Amino acid sequence: MRSFSPPTLNRLGFRAGLRLAVASALAGGWAGAGIAIRAAEQNYWPAWVGQPVADGTGSRIESWVAAGPLGFWRPRPSEGPGDQASTVGGVRPFYVWKQAPDGHLREAFGLYPFFTYRAHVGGAQAWSFFNLINYRTVAAQVEPANRSDRFQAFDVWPFYFSLSTGDPARDYKAVFPVAGAVKQRFGQDRFSWVLFPLYGRFEKKGVVTTTVPWPFLKIIAGEGHRGVELWPLYGQRGRPGDYRERFLFWPLFYKNESELSKPQPTVNFGALPFYASDRSEGYVSETWVWPFFGYVDRTAPYRYHAKNYFWPFFVQGEGDERRVNRWAPLYTHSVIKGTDKRWVLWPLWRQARWQEGVLEQTKTQLLFFLYNSTHQRSLANPAAAPARKLHVWPLFSSWNNGAGRQQVQALSPIEVFFPHNEPMRLTWSPLFALYRYDHQANGDVRHSLLWDGVTYRHGTDADEREFNLGPVLQVASRGDTRRVALLRGLVGFRRSPGQKWWRPFFGDFNASLASPADARP
Repeated sequence: MRSFSPPTLNRLGFRAGLRLAVASALAGGWAGAGIAIRAAEQNYWPAWVGQPVADGTGSRIESWVAAGPLGFWRPRPSEGPGDQASTVGGVRPFYVWKQAPDGHLREAFGLYPFFTYRAHVGGAQAWSFFNLINYRTVAAQVEPANRSDRFQAFDVWPFYFSLSTGDPARDYKAVFPVAGAVKQRFGQDRFSWVLFPLYGRFEKKGVVTTTVPWPFLKIIAGEGHRGVELWPLYGQRGRPGDYRERFLFWPLFYKNESELSKPQPTVNFGALPFYASDRSEGYVSETWVWPFFGYVDRTAPYRYHAKNYFWPFFVQGEGDERRVNRWAPLYTHSVIKGTDKRWVLWPLWRQARWQEGVLEQTKTQLLFFLYNSTHQRSLANPAAAPARKLHVWPLFSSWNNGAGRQQVQALSPIEVFFPHNEPMRLTWSPLFALYRYDHQANGDVRHSLLWDGVTYRHGTDADEREFNLGPVLQVASRGDTRRVALLRGLVGFRRSPGQKWWRPFFGDFNASLASPADARP
């Protein structure tokens, strides 16, 4: 899980780092980024900012951004089993892509979610305009025996649907609502229509429902099922020994019976709003003045009893692994199968606790998204540092995985709404990232303000520091090696190990290595 570092810690870290960088640079004695071990950042903000590979040479760029947050390119590591490492880049928000290690384009997004493209191993491809115009295909196989593995599907919602596989029994083209038929769509084996809703035919597992027009007149037949409905006046359907369903002036009067072969069938009866009941083996529920007053009494497969007073506001229930104490909207507390939830002044404050394997999760929310905090700790190793994720909308989001990796972003109006939507995070979230803090597990820490306009980094080695004010000012050092440069090295000062005084330089744009001449005493 992505995790956070507490906001107080990161605000203090940024202020201290920035204050140290500026004050020491002016004093001429600041300790900055390690130029002998790690190549310095190549900062030509706002045009381009590059991060070199940490090999000390500066000859290879690991990632870069351009025009503030718009242009970018960086490697993307695997995020877990089944997820492949890749490279991402593009020009936000107009075009963002993801490339596989073999160089093939795997995903692309244009003004996401308006356009998406995905390519899969084996030749499958798909693209979509806002899920309204969709195309999907699997490349043709060489062997005729594999004809069933290839297809082309094209939809223009809700007007046109097509599928081409080379098998007439599976292929279709349909124009809605004029005429056509689709197969294995919309939860049906086959759905056909002519001038819908004047005529429609639904087929599923041998049961055919014909409607003329939908939804008012329906005729059900097939596999022993029989029924007719003149909605909303009257309807009945059923199959002997299986089920019976009837309604009158829907939804006021209904009676549904199922599992008729059992000694005690399931019966749902309603004469709304006066009375409703549900009965089955080991279960009884009755409600008067529906849905306000009633009770639930269950004895199998688990025990549970509840009373409803003006449901859903006042509910008292207790049973096996279940307890509900609801006085909404003032206070609600429920424990169901180990998940503990509390509401105070709904929807003001909510907290939920549950267990996933050996992990205990705690989620706390204020007005759902204004404050959203998730805390994760190990039950197998209680001494281990917890993982945390925090959103204070729209000010910032922070993550801490409990293993040394911490991140903070401000502003952050996107993350709380799309925590598992990678295209949204790649395309839109960085556009709001006025400030970012990144603490790597190896101890490398970096602050970025105004999309790398101002950056500060201290590395894993002692006294390794680097401060950049765009291309105007760079202050870097490691140990006794120090460098202050203006305009990326057009003019500056350097002090090498063993030297007592600062020495000026001109036209030295290589900030990754100390000059041999400066190493002389």
